[in-house]
Amino acid sequence: MEFPRVVKIRQRFPRPRVGDVEARLREEVERDEIASRVRPGMEIALTAGSRGIAEIDVILRSLVAILEEMGAEPFIVPAMGSHGGATAEGQVEILRSLGVTEELCGAPIRSSMHVVQLGETARGVPVYMDRISHESDGVVVVNRVKAHTDFRGPWESGLLKMASIGLGKHKQALALHGYGVEGIRDFMVEVGREVVDSGKVLFGVASVENAYDEPALLEAIPPGEIPRREEELLAEYKGLMPEIPVAEIDVLFVDALGKNYSGTGMDTNVIGRFRIPGEEEPERPRVKYVVVGDVSEESHGNALGVGLADLTTRRLFEKLDLAAMNANVLTSTFLERAKIPMVVENDREALSAAVRCNWGVPPPETRFVRIPNTLHLEHLYVSEHLVDEVTQSAGAEVVSDPEPLRFDDTGNLEAF
Repeated sequence: MEFPRVVKIRQRFPRPRVGDVEARLREEVERDEIASRVRPGMEIALTAGSRGIAEIDVILRSLVAILEEMGAEPFIVPAMGSHGGATAEGQVEILRSLGVTEELCGAPIRSSMHVVQLGETARGVPVYMDRISHESDGVVVVNRVKAHTDFRGPWESGLLKMASIGLGKHKQALALHGYGVEGIRDFMVEVGREVVDSGKVLFGVASVENAYDEPALLEAIPPGEIPRREEELLAEYKGLMPEIPVAEIDVLFVDALGKNYSGTGMDTNVIGRFRIPGEEEPERPRVKYVVVGDVSEESHGNALGVGLADLTTRRLFEKLDLAAMNANVLTSTFLERAKIPMVVENDREALSAAVRCNWGVPPPETRFVRIPNTLHLEHLYVSEHLVDEVTQSAGAEVVSDPEPLRFDDTGNLEAF
């Protein structure tokens, strides 16, 4: 099979950045409206989610140190729904894979799947909270604000999501996902509001990341201001989020998917696929065939998102932990995302199949794009005849001469 020749592209994105995470957090937490909520002797729970949030280990370690200096006794709770196989031990292991350990953060990690019910929303949806957090003297909700991978709305992935599905654990995730997209788009916000208004939340810590997977903004927010401020921060994030600089793609090759790159393994906003019945797909990019080569080690075999691809490889297939992936997808109810696509031996065979099925397009003219994952889009490869189109995007430049796709002895693409 003949493949198109490719060139390497570098994209330059806006890059606001928090240079000193601890100093920034100290400045935020020591503001009177935040510091006045912390009293000596308080046992304070800090939420830690399953996403690969930039410098989450540093954020949590810094918050532990700052709160201890204020006389409090902070500890960390894994705040996630079905991740880690929906077990207390599995969720601790997820945190460990993200660098969040008791030794590094200087605080105990207390993990349980037990919850208490705080009440119900106006429409009758139960509101749950992690029992350990509920028994503390207060909770600091920590999360990244970003675009959600299932829907569009004023609030997507952020502090309200962490307050609802994160603190509500598997039971809250089941309760909300059982309503489909409406449950996580609308009901999730209502549950999150109930939690932040419950009196148990001391404040939130929101991060916004730039396109280089770095914290661009860190902010401590009083509970009463979380909904308003999170909506504003989401708009700021959308001005920073990366994208592929090609609208029409025949074959998109993603080196690896993973929970550390996106909750859906591959960010649906990047690849242009929701695969949710009844939901309109993103406007761009429009991709005929998605090929994914591998699953990240940090995902521990949970290859949720592989169903967003059309082809995959044996090396990904053999790493699958079906129990972890199935628990995750059954909680979400979006079954398409865990369907196993066509499995072939290696990258070369996967690309050959995709190019062959690209009707009416001579193989050398394939509109081809290769990315390492959906989180890191500074560097990518595109077929050489796309150069003029790509370089029309602000900040995109060619950094290599045209060259053939290079495969190793196993038939897989050489390292990015």
